[in-house]
Amino acid sequence: MMVQADQTEALSLRAAYRFAAEHGLEREAEEIRTTPIDWDLKIKSSVRRGYMCDLLEKHGLLNLFRDEHWSFGKTLGGEQKRKRYLSLKERYEDFLAGRGGDEAPEGDADSDAGEQQFAVEADLRDFLASHLPIIEPGLRLHQQPDRTGVEYPVDDGRIDILAVDKAGRFVVVELKVSRGRNRTIGQLLYYMGWVDAHLGNGPCRGMIVAREIANDLAVAAQRVPGVSLYRYRLSVSVEPVSTQTAKGGRSVASRCNGSAAWCALPARPTRLRPPAV
Repeated sequence: MMVQADQTEALSLRAAYRFAAEHGLEREAEEIRTTPIDWDLKIKSSVRRGYMCDLLEKHGLLNLFRDEHWSFGKTLGGEQKRKRYLSLKERYEDFLAGRGGDEAPEGDADSDAGEQQFAVEADLRDFLASHLPIIEPGLRLHQQPDRTGVEYPVDDGRIDILAVDKAGRFVVVELKVSRGRNRTIGQLLYYMGWVDAHLGNGPCRGMIVAREIANDLAVAAQRVPGVSLYRYRLSVSVEPVSTQTAKGGRSVASRCNGSAAWCALPARPTRLRPPAV
């Protein structure tokens, strides 16, 4: 197997278009390459990368593409980029459908800021999914035999967290790492309507969790029954890591919380408070 010279950390669109054409997907790749993307200029290429990842995955070609053109894609960092590309694609489609507001996410998928925001967003989602009672006592993650309530798929979108309250009613939780705005209400209501129509046991409730709650969002939420707003706060703790000299003179880190890799953790939400309205 001959590895091409276009290996980069970011997925090479030129290599992806050429590879797709070589495997009978020239029309689809050309459509992705030429279709205008009316969004933030900084992330247009990353959105196209998301469409190419999706195309290659659907045809079972992504692993072969990684082998031949994107070896970084086989690493943990490459997997994070792939998820970020697909996330931007989904957000762009939400934007086109009028579900996600008109603001593009901050930072390109291949920039430090973009990767950091995506990591924090995923970290917040995963933490809350495992600690839902800190939002509301008795709240638990929805479970099905083939999926969980994390990134729950619906028509043309994904619910950040689909939970169930102590009364057995569904609760849709929408997360915003940055500032929650009133346009988030429309996206949340769509998800709530979908849950009522397809999963039943309605009416369900909705929650928006954001670092900051804009005044216009608080005003809009007053007019929508069944929707609650929450503001999260972050707490960072730093613990010393002791070292010892192992045989052979190598310096090794002692275990902390079971693994040295987990001694310095990302910021985690410690408390959620409904904003004053």
